[in-house]
Amino acid sequence: MTQGAGQGPAMRTDTLRDFRVPVTEPAPYTESVGVPGEAPVYGAYPAYYEEGTPVPPRPAYAPEAAPPSATGPEATPATAPPQDEEPDDGYTPTQRDLPVIGRGASEGPGDTVQVHYVPQDSAPTGPGPLYVVGDVHGYLDELVTELRAQGLIDADCRWSAGNARLWFLGDFTDRGPDGIGVIDLVMRLSAEAAAAGGYCKALMGNHELLLIGAKRFGDTPVVSGAGTATFQAAWLLNGGQRTDMDRLQDVHLQWMSRLDAAALEDGHLLLHSDTTAYLDYGDSIEDVNDTIHELLTRNDADITWDLFRKFTKRFAFRDEETGPQAVRELLGTYGGGRVVHGHSPIPYLLGEVGTEDGDDSHGPERVDGPHVYADGLAIAMDGGVTMAGKLLVVQLPLND
Repeated sequence: MTQGAGQGPAMRTDTLRDFRVPVTEPAPYTESVGVPGEAPVYGAYPAYYEEGTPVPPRPAYAPEAAPPSATGPEATPATAPPQDEEPDDGYTPTQRDLPVIGRGASEGPGDTVQVHYVPQDSAPTGPGPLYVVGDVHGYLDELVTELRAQGLIDADCRWSAGNARLWFLGDFTDRGPDGIGVIDLVMRLSAEAAAAGGYCKALMGNHELLLIGAKRFGDTPVVSGAGTATFQAAWLLNGGQRTDMDRLQDVHLQWMSRLDAAALEDGHLLLHSDTTAYLDYGDSIEDVNDTIHELLTRNDADITWDLFRKFTKRFAFRDEETGPQAVRELLGTYGGGRVVHGHSPIPYLLGEVGTEDGDDSHGPERVDGPHVYADGLAIAMDGGVTMAGKLLVVQLPLND
C-alpha cells in the first residue's frame, strides 16, 4: 500500500494507522478569509445530492442572495449556472444542505491532544467489541455524553474501553460549536485506545474535504457543475464556523488528509456517504483509500473540489427498487454483508422532515437509533444532531 505521491511503501498497524502524521512538510495553502462570527442560520434542507430517486420539495436555488452576515467580497457565494445549463447530477455544492441549530460555545475536553496512556494489568487478547459513531458536526458535549453512556470514556474523557474498537464515520466539524474540539478528542482517543490494546479510527467525510479545501484554497475559483464556486463560500454556506477556522492547525489538516474513505470490519462495510461514488476510485478498499490519499497530496483545488462533490452525493440506497441493488454493488466489490454509513440524516431518509427547533412531533427528535433499510443491507447512522436529533454511538452488530 502506498502513502501517496513522493513516498514509498510503509507498513501500517491496526492500532496506529488512524493517527499517524506524514513526515512530509504540509502542503502550502492560501490563508482563508471570511466574516466575523459563525455562519448564519438560514434556509431549509434542499437535499441537493440525488442518485436516481425523488426527494422532498426544497427551496429554489438562489445563489445571488448571500446570507445576511456573509456579504462582502470575502464571502461571495458561487455564481449560478447559465440558465440554459443544468447542474450535473442535481449537484449544487454551495447550497445549504441542513439547518444549523445555534448553541452556546462548548467548554470542555478536546482543546488539546495531550495523550494519557492507560496502564493495563493484563492485555486482552483478540478484538474487542465494535462501535460506530455517526456525524458529530461539532457537538462535542453530545459526543462526550454518548461515549460515556457506552462506557468508552470515563468521567475525565479518557479511553476506558480496553480493547474495544471505535470507528467514527466522518463529518466532525461545521454547524456545531466546537468542531476542532471534536477532532482533538478523537485524535487523543486514538492514541489512548492503541495504548490500551484497542483502537479509535475515523473515516473521511465530505465536511473534512470541505474544511481542507477552505483552508488550503480559500476563495480560489473552482469549476463546478453549478457554475464557478469557491471552497470558502461553500464552507460558509454549509455551516462553517469561524471559531473552527481560527483554531485549525497544520496537525489537524494533516490528520484529516490521511483519513481513509472506507473500511471493512466484521462484515460491515463502513463508509461516510450513502453513494456509489466510491466505485470511481478503485475496485478494492485499499485502492480507494490510496487513490484518494494520492489525489489530496496534489494540492489541486479542482481535484479536491471533485472529491468533495462526489463525497457529498447521497440517497443512493433510499429508493425501494434501486437502493438494494446499489448496496449490493458496493458489497460485491468491497466485501461485507452490510453497509454502515452516516451523511444523510435519518429523518430525511424516512421522509420525516421536522422543524429546526424540533417541535414537530414527526421531526428529528423521534430518532433513537440507527435506521436499517434497503432490504436490511444498509444501516444509517446520522441521527440528525444538527436538527435537535440524536448523536448515535452504537455497538455492532445490531440486534434487529
